[in-house]
Amino acid sequence: MYATDASDYKEIPQAVVYPKHEADIRELVRFAGVNSITLIPRTAGTSLAGQVVGKGIVVDMSRHMTRILEINEKERWVKVEPGVILDELNIALRSTGLFFSPETSTSNRSMIGGMIGNNACGLHSLVHGTTRDHTLSVRAVLSDASVCEFGPLSSDEFNNLLDKEGLEGQIYREFNTMLSDPANQDEIVSGFPDPRVVRRNTGYALDELLDTPPYRGENAKYSDFNLCKLLAGSEGTLLFITEAKLNLVPQPPPFKALVPIHFNSVMDAIRGNLFAL
Repeated sequence: MYATDASDYKEIPQAVVYPKHEADIRELVRFAGVNSITLIPRTAGTSLAGQVVGKGIVVDMSRHMTRILEINEKERWVKVEPGVILDELNIALRSTGLFFSPETSTSNRSMIGGMIGNNACGLHSLVHGTTRDHTLSVRAVLSDASVCEFGPLSSDEFNNLLDKEGLEGQIYREFNTMLSDPANQDEIVSGFPDPRVVRRNTGYALDELLDTPPYRGENAKYSDFNLCKLLAGSEGTLLFITEAKLNLVPQPPPFKALVPIHFNSVMDAIRGNLFAL
């Protein structure tokens, strides 16, 4: 089953592992780095494009890392591990009157880690936005097995991180060098899809990072710099998410609808009526 997903692709992995916690993932990253082996994060495997299919080690987050860690009803956010199923999360949130709004067609099995990796959209994304719009922060393991948190940063916090030692500081410095270059800015603006196109996932969302105060000042779309805008939709290629803090929105009001059902015969209609009763 790990040789494929919901796509038509097939590749036998070297191994499959089931991490129980963050420490396991850090050890896996160290092992993979020493042995030059690819790690493939996987949750439900519902994607149609083969993102979790490969020759490396498949890291299945769906077996053990499935906890809802914290619900903050007042501030409207929830903190979860990557293996939490979307429907189960929203069932747990039902009593609060809130829900995590990206409604995918595979909501009974799709998991938060994969939704972030794929920037899942869902039926009402034009109203509620995509997973990217509701990913507030993540805790993650980097390629050197260090752990850091990515979330909203004020201009001062962003500038302080530019001086930080280690891989985390290097990441911010390299993004800053890239996004500060006027030629790169022009290329990003002209090359990325129109911002009005909500349902899109065309590579790393550099345009989302560019539209922040460090580069657009008071004219920025966003009030802070947040690497989660780029991590959502990165297909698990940049880091291992171990926790995610998600924005919640009010549940829509209940409604009634009439659904006309067509049958091929009277007997089929009778059987259907008995089933409905």
